[in-house]
Amino acid sequence: MLKIVPVDSKKLLKRFIMLPFALYKDDPIWVPPLIMDQYKLFDPHKNPYYEHSKVQLYLAIEDDKVLGRISAHTNTQHQKEHNEDIGFFGFFDCVDRADVARALFEAAGAWNHLQGFAAMRGPMNFSVNQEVGLLIDGFDTSPMVMMRHDHPYYQKLYEACGLEKTMDLYAYLSERTKMPERIERLAAAIEKRSGVSVRSLSKNKKELQKDIETVFEIYTKAWEYNWGNVPMTKAEFDHIVAELMPLADPDLIFIAEKDGHPAGFSLALPNYNEVLKVMKGRVNLITMIKALIAKKNISSARVITMGIIKEYQGRGIDSLLYYYSYKNGLPKGLLRGEFSWVLENNTMMIRTAQMLDAIPYKTYRIYDKSI
Repeated sequence: MLKIVPVDSKKLLKRFIMLPFALYKDDPIWVPPLIMDQYKLFDPHKNPYYEHSKVQLYLAIEDDKVLGRISAHTNTQHQKEHNEDIGFFGFFDCVDRADVARALFEAAGAWNHLQGFAAMRGPMNFSVNQEVGLLIDGFDTSPMVMMRHDHPYYQKLYEACGLEKTMDLYAYLSERTKMPERIERLAAAIEKRSGVSVRSLSKNKKELQKDIETVFEIYTKAWEYNWGNVPMTKAEFDHIVAELMPLADPDLIFIAEKDGHPAGFSLALPNYNEVLKVMKGRVNLITMIKALIAKKNISSARVITMGIIKEYQGRGIDSLLYYYSYKNGLPKGLLRGEFSWVLENNTMMIRTAQMLDAIPYKTYRIYDKSI
């Protein structure tokens, strides 16, 4: 008999975390997350998301076999920013059975309804600042760092359970071995016309901290008007910085300035999914050796976030930041670059990606469901 069980013990949490390892074991495209990082993600004492919002995890179990999982969670930051009373779900994984998927969505919906919501949105793991959206096309290549991979049948399950599209997010891919002269000329023209200068993140420890504070300031201002934007708390931002800085390359993080004032920033990360793939979720001597070898051979990167303060938008600064990501990334052997994610209605960023000869190669979809 199928049961939906709230995760309320370490034993059940382990089963929640390990389910994807069983569901994707025969999928060579999937990238296993580090198991120890997953425990931190769901630890209220280590994840600052829990400081402002509630989370409930569920498992679908039949004959003591885990068939699916889902999270139901609030997001008080979203409510403050958008004055929209909506709950959220995420971390959906499931066998190809509509009854299991329906039971999971009903459990997440019922929990969100008890919180006073009439609808829920997802998948969000846990917010737009983390992994977001259901992959609906582009299943033939592995996801880049901090992006999702899903089974193709998930879309069928979502829609059979009454979930409806709210927004699509695009991932753009650019592959090249050298910088085209056309883009070099474009960047030079933008710099001359706009009077904007672009620099990498400082490598001096004292100046680096100032730069990180500047990035937080730009991020908060630049994303203020974006659909679905959820401002990070300072604790969340500091937590993400602490997680990403060991992976980050200062040469791939840029601040754009106009007359000494911050105008925008971009952050590209080497695609550490190439490393995670060989580790298979485990940290031990053998996987660490494999990781060190894979790290030296990372050949791709993802521009994971970019923000232009409103008064500086429309001046080509986004193109300039992408240009510098290419310029510094190519000599490091980063020949494949992903720009993601881009809202389907963000015509400015879509035009910029096209101008840089990037093609949309993955689509992620956010759904809503009345509850």
